[in-house]
Amino acid sequence: MLSNTKVKNAKAKAKPYKLSDERGLFLHVQPTGAKWWRFKYLFAGREKLLSLGTYPDTSLALARDKREKARRHLAAGDDPSAVRKAEKAAQNDTFKAIAEEWSAQQQKAESTRVRDDRILGYLYKEIGAAPIGTIDTAKMLEALRAIEKRGAETAHRAQNLASAVFLYAIPHKAKTNPAADLRGKLAAASTKSHAAITNAAKFGQLLRDIDNYQGQPVTRAALQLIALLFTRPGELRQALWQEFDLEGAQWVVPAERTKMRREHIVPLASQSVSILTDLRELTYKGAESLVFPSLRPRRPLSENTLGTALKGLGYDGNTHVAHGFRSSASTLLHEMGLDSDVIECQLAHARPGVGGIYNRSHRLADRRKMMQRWADYLEKLRERLDAHAI
Repeated sequence: MLSNTKVKNAKAKAKPYKLSDERGLFLHVQPTGAKWWRFKYLFAGREKLLSLGTYPDTSLALARDKREKARRHLAAGDDPSAVRKAEKAAQNDTFKAIAEEWSAQQQKAESTRVRDDRILGYLYKEIGAAPIGTIDTAKMLEALRAIEKRGAETAHRAQNLASAVFLYAIPHKAKTNPAADLRGKLAAASTKSHAAITNAAKFGQLLRDIDNYQGQPVTRAALQLIALLFTRPGELRQALWQEFDLEGAQWVVPAERTKMRREHIVPLASQSVSILTDLRELTYKGAESLVFPSLRPRRPLSENTLGTALKGLGYDGNTHVAHGFRSSASTLLHEMGLDSDVIECQLAHARPGVGGIYNRSHRLADRRKMMQRWADYLEKLRERLDAHAI
């Protein structure tokens, strides 16, 4: 039998050689000095070798433990090499491994990816280590119940993400979708819309307050433009100068930054071009530079910055938020009698019967007219004119 001293003192030679322990275990010493543990055994009349690790990471005692585990598999009639392959495959088929593989293939806005990664982390804590094929409805429900303590909406998002992962794994690594079988089993998620001012006169006051904002000029410009353009805050905050054509009066939001994963054209009214022209003098550092940089180098304004600015103007989270400009525009544009299809298209909403044929230029001429009319309307609201007379 080997001893710890003998294993430690085994020196490299010109050719590989073996130091035998017992019951098939031996140390294979390489000319490089590397020491490999091997287990030699017979299975179905054939001599086979199983690697048990390298010394010193695998000590003599640990190598013997691994050998005994392999011998137990042999006693049960199983080939230790086949068992190891199956165990390794099972590790690659865990819910976490499959979810990470699925997630890597998804094209999402950065904010959505961060949120989904956080929620997937909650799922990993509950079922991440389980082979995906072993997760049934009971185990899935138990996991979602645990996540539900963080909030009903979070649990519903976790359910939707888990369902997408199972669909991805079917039919090769999962046979069913236990997450899809749990509809109605979780507490209903309360829906909360983004706080928004939809009264024309009050919106005019908000515009005047933004114009008088005494903070950073970049923040003021971002608030002025989000009112004019009513894009999603993340699309605006992370914009690069190369996306804007001020002469052609349009902004093309790249697909990877839109919620619908489709390139989106935003026509620019003359008022928008004017604000951007002034802003260019402050922030343009090259085509790939940020339009709305924060005070931190190479970082865009955060949504918290816009929210804090609005709060500083007297508009808290229950009155009006950065995302609320979309609701304000939608409500007021509809009240102006504009075509709902044009409004929804400019909002980049998915609509039944439209989504399948939507392209970035859909109703573009009408959208250009609408965006200029909207900008002119906002000027009138600033001047406190009767909204119904505009």
